[in-house]
Amino acid sequence: MEGLQDQFAAIESLMTDVKAFPVANAAELEQFRIKFLGTKNVLKDVFAEIKNVPNERKKEFGQKVNELKQLAEQRFAELELVYKNAGNTTTGNIDISMPVNTAAPGSRHPITLMKDELMAIFTKIGYTAIDGPEIEDDWHNFTALGMPEDHPARDMQDTFYVQVNPAVLLRTHTSNVQIRVMEELTKSGKQPPVRIVALGRTYRNETISARAHCTFHQIELLYIDEGVTFADMKQTLLYLAQELYGAQTKIRLRPSYFPFTEPSAEMDVSCFVCGGSGCAICKHTGWVEIGGCGMVDPVVLENCGIDSEKYTGFAFGFGLERMAILKYKINDIRLFTENDLRFLKQFEQL
Repeated sequence: MEGLQDQFAAIESLMTDVKAFPVANAAELEQFRIKFLGTKNVLKDVFAEIKNVPNERKKEFGQKVNELKQLAEQRFAELELVYKNAGNTTTGNIDISMPVNTAAPGSRHPITLMKDELMAIFTKIGYTAIDGPEIEDDWHNFTALGMPEDHPARDMQDTFYVQVNPAVLLRTHTSNVQIRVMEELTKSGKQPPVRIVALGRTYRNETISARAHCTFHQIELLYIDEGVTFADMKQTLLYLAQELYGAQTKIRLRPSYFPFTEPSAEMDVSCFVCGGSGCAICKHTGWVEIGGCGMVDPVVLENCGIDSEKYTGFAFGFGLERMAILKYKINDIRLFTENDLRFLKQFEQL
């Protein structure tokens, strides 16, 4: 046992030597390497002793030896950065008094700017940000949202399937998140309220052009509670529009169809460029389409275990690329994914 204590003491002594070994130039760095890391380094004798250590202490001894080796390697790597190009001076060819070359700061992507702004808007009124999987199953992406296998609304999605049976796919919208949140709530024995905002990347098999892409970002809001009405949704949408585009912004809702909301609507905002008088952005109508909205279909609530007789809710979703195109007057959606520095540098000050 005394011999084993001596071996542990030898390791501690070598650790002290590694830390205290004087290195002030390239030559001394080389001496450090030879002594502690060279082909005949002083650590080898310690490694060789492991065969003499009792089995019940081998693991402890091995860990201590590895710690010693890592200490030597770490100190050598740190010193090498300073002295690897050393010349005749104690600091080599590196003049540590010279100012460093400052890299130009990066800028946030316009989609990130849009996301951060929207999240700030919704968290101010009590919504919680929730994320979900981008690779999804058929139930959460389609069926639970009121789209059985033969439903014509599936044709609207242009889906990328990872496998067909069972169906696994790249999500076509962020609505899968609301299904997962409601399911998790009811499985834990709870019921609404639910007040969430989901934001993330979505995928659809579309031809890439200036106005369409196969991958894009959506933000979706869901609010479910007792007594939630269409008027509540309209007021929330007005709040969003005025926070984004100014206090004078107006909204209008046009009847539409979505398989998971009833009634459904398309939301337009008064043109924030021309003030409604007509311009190229609004195609001289005075209005700009933003996204879709509606009251959550009772079937969707029941699919998730929520009592549709007691609870109601609304949901709305928008494409971030579309909102960024309108806000920053961008004429080609492909610019968001091409990483062209000439494009990205325009957002450095935002």
